[in-house]
Amino acid sequence: MLPRGLRRRIFICGTVALGFSAAAAPVPQRIVSVSPTITEILYGIGVFGRVIADTEYCTYPPEAKSLPKVGGWATPSVERIAGFRPDLVAISDAQSPFLKGPLEQLGIRIVVARSRTIADTFAAMEALGRATGNERQAADLAARVRTSLETVRRRAARLPHPSVLCIVDRAPGTLRDLYAATEGSFLGELISIAGGKLVGGASRAGYGRIGKETVLAENPDIILDLLPSPNAGPHPEEAWNELPELNAVRRGQVHAVREDFVPRNSQRIARTALIFARLIHPEVPEREWEPR
Repeated sequence: MLPRGLRRRIFICGTVALGFSAAAAPVPQRIVSVSPTITEILYGIGVFGRVIADTEYCTYPPEAKSLPKVGGWATPSVERIAGFRPDLVAISDAQSPFLKGPLEQLGIRIVVARSRTIADTFAAMEALGRATGNERQAADLAARVRTSLETVRRRAARLPHPSVLCIVDRAPGTLRDLYAATEGSFLGELISIAGGKLVGGASRAGYGRIGKETVLAENPDIILDLLPSPNAGPHPEEAWNELPELNAVRRGQVHAVREDFVPRNSQRIARTALIFARLIHPEVPEREWEPR
């Protein structure tokens, strides 16, 4: 079970299972998205205009903020969802245990999305495109993202690969309750694409709790500290001065990553890869990371 703060911020979404037969179903016109990642993908495949409600954490596109809300990511209201009379509800697999059954009992069409990896991002695009009737747009979106990622991968392959610790959650202002991205996460894959060597413990679940002792043992060259919350303060990286012996601290390579889309497994992973690449390899001119 992920910590509450991490559950709020890690919106991992890829789709591998549909709760209905997309081929036989009419094209939905009233869509409710119960995941910020799904909202972003729906926008990317050109169907955001059909989204009638989303969650309190949906921030992209900007218009998503003004849509009616069904609750938080972990606290959506089935009653509110049903009240919008949707003909499609998109949920993540992490939400499935408490949403799938109640929605199906009400006869509401659903798409259940599950993912941790980059490959699942593309599966999500394909499945959501199929479910909404925008398969061509979904294929085009996936192709653009693949091109961007491959550009970063090729450029970074020729560079040294420093060790990178990616912190996805911690107690604000302290080094308590540290959680790191590990193998099996799309964030870990993006760090590899961007030319880093992921460290952060032995967990293969994608994310895991990590103690300061392990951080010291790993001694990363670079720390990427994901702090999209506006409450993080002006200089959240200063908390790492508690461990001055770390290579990353001694070399000034602790970076606060504030963009709120970074923990989301949508088409904006292409932008995340660029952010990571520029932080891991600041010696490379920015233009060299862009697709040509």
